[in-house]
Amino acid sequence: VSISTVSRVLSGNVKVSESKQEAVLKAVKELDYQPNMFARGLVSGQSMAIGVLTQNFGSPFYDAILQGVVQGLYGTDYFPIFADGQWNPEIELDAITAMMYRQIDGLIIIGGFVSTDDLFQISKRIPLVVVARHIPDLEDHCIYIDNSLAAFKATKYLLELGHQRIAHISGRAGHPDAYARLTGYTMALKDTGIEPIEDLIVEGNFRRQSGVLAVETLLSKGISFSAIFAANDQMAYGTRLGLYRRGIRVPDDLSLVGFDDEPAASFMIPPLTTVRQPAVELGLEAAKVILAHLRGEDISIPRLEAELIVRESAAFNR
Repeated sequence: VSISTVSRVLSGNVKVSESKQEAVLKAVKELDYQPNMFARGLVSGQSMAIGVLTQNFGSPFYDAILQGVVQGLYGTDYFPIFADGQWNPEIELDAITAMMYRQIDGLIIIGGFVSTDDLFQISKRIPLVVVARHIPDLEDHCIYIDNSLAAFKATKYLLELGHQRIAHISGRAGHPDAYARLTGYTMALKDTGIEPIEDLIVEGNFRRQSGVLAVETLLSKGISFSAIFAANDQMAYGTRLGLYRRGIRVPDDLSLVGFDDEPAASFMIPPLTTVRQPAVELGLEAAKVILAHLRGEDISIPRLEAELIVRESAAFNR
């Protein structure tokens, strides 16, 4: 058969007679033929690669999103290239530049601190999807949950259990998720007629150790509280350890609620009540949207919701 017929069979873009298709595929198998992806990219102008910028390899939440992206691209002609932004805008931009130099066909950015202006410019040059971050000026590029509403529900749950003095361990300063969750916490208190107490809010950094330190900071102030809402599960784990070292029982003496519902949350002692973010689903939807961009299909941005998962770390205030 002709070279063009072989090309049509391998690309699957044009119908070829069954007999010719069988002949080509038989030859491919016998010769163990592998297409030259570099040459194919030069001809088509596509690398068939999707750049994926994540944060902190090893983080259960971000890695779960990556799992969703990988699942969403599996079985397509596209493969992901990963880079770690390390929650540093300069490193993030360097990583994005490096991936774009390698002629990626699309870009998925998970979280991070890249400015709105930079993201807007990137979106003009390449199909872009931003995951786990809400950017009002790029609404049709963002897949996220409402962090403020989710934090509101978590705090409201503690209020319904009779807790009125609820401490909050916030996330990293300047991080949009940390701000949104702090906002939801304060809104829930005010909605119940309780004025937030500044001394009951301690800044963490989304890591376990900051949860341990937050417990010491709260106790050193000598202010009473009966519950803690941590802005992520990692800090909730650290909080649990800090309370254990002080002989404070959960939930007998103090209730604890986290955020994310990492796989380990259900194995904490006691199992952690937390807000479930649909992390894998966020990644799956990101892959679907970026593929729709590349195929010229209509884009529909999904709206995913968080869910409060009630376990055993929070109880009625006695």
